[in-house]
Amino acid sequence: MPEEPTLESSAGSPEPAAQPEHAAELETAASPEETPHGPGPEFRAAIEAIVYAAEEPVTVQQIASAVHGERDAVRRALRELIAAYATDERGIEIREVAGGYKFYTKPQHHDAVRRFIKSLQPPLRLSMPALETLSVIAYKQPVTLPEIQEIRGVQAAGVIKTLLERGMITTAGRKEALGRPILYRTTKDFLMRFGLAGVEDLPSLKEFEALARAALGDDGIIPEEPGEMAESAAGEAPTAAEAAEEPATGEETK
Repeated sequence: MPEEPTLESSAGSPEPAAQPEHAAELETAASPEETPHGPGPEFRAAIEAIVYAAEEPVTVQQIASAVHGERDAVRRALRELIAAYATDERGIEIREVAGGYKFYTKPQHHDAVRRFIKSLQPPLRLSMPALETLSVIAYKQPVTLPEIQEIRGVQAAGVIKTLLERGMITTAGRKEALGRPILYRTTKDFLMRFGLAGVEDLPSLKEFEALARAALGDDGIIPEEPGEMAESAAGEAPTAAEAAEEPATGEETK
C-alpha cells in the first residue's frame, strides 16, 4: 500500500528557488536612499527638491550628477515641472536663468512679495547714471571704462565702483590695447536680479529702464548719488587714487 504524502514538504523550509528573490528584496531594502535613474514621479520630485534647495541656478549637469540620471531625462523632467508650475494655482515658477534653473515668484505676486522682503533687508538701489552705465556694459560687454565714457559722454569711474560694490558687474581681464585698460562685464547676480536667462535675453535699450523698474521697483531707482553728481560735474579723468582702486590683474572677481 503506497505511503500517504506528508505535509512536511509544504510546511518545511522555503525552497532554494525562493532565496534569490528574498535576497533581492533585502538588497533593495538595504539601499532605500538610492535615487531613481529614469523619468517618473519620484524622479521629478527629486529634481524639484534640488532646484528648491539650490541657492543659485542649478545646471542640468549638476542635477544629472546628483540623481544619477541622463541629461535628456533631466531636461524632460524640468520641462514637465515648468509646465506644472505654470498654472494659476501656483504662486511660484521654475525659470531658466543664468544657465541654470531656479524657483521664482510669479510677476502677479511681486507686489506682495516685495512688501514682505522689504521688511527683511534693504532692496538693491541704483541711480539712473548707474543704470545707464550698467545698460552700456550689458549690451557692449566686455567693455572698458574709456569706451563707456565715450558712449555716455561723462566720467564713469565712480559709477563703475558702485556697480562693482553692488555685485552687478565684474572685471573680465584687460583689453589688448594701449595701456591695457580693464574690461568689465555683467555678473550672474545681474542676470538673477533682472530675471534673465542670459545676456541674449536683454530687451532693447529703450526697454531696459522698464526692465529695471520691474526688477528693482520704483523705490529702487534713485535720481543720482552725491559722488556721481560731483563726478559728472567735474568731467575729469579719474584721479590717481581712483585708478589705484581698480584691480591690477586680469583675473575675474568671484
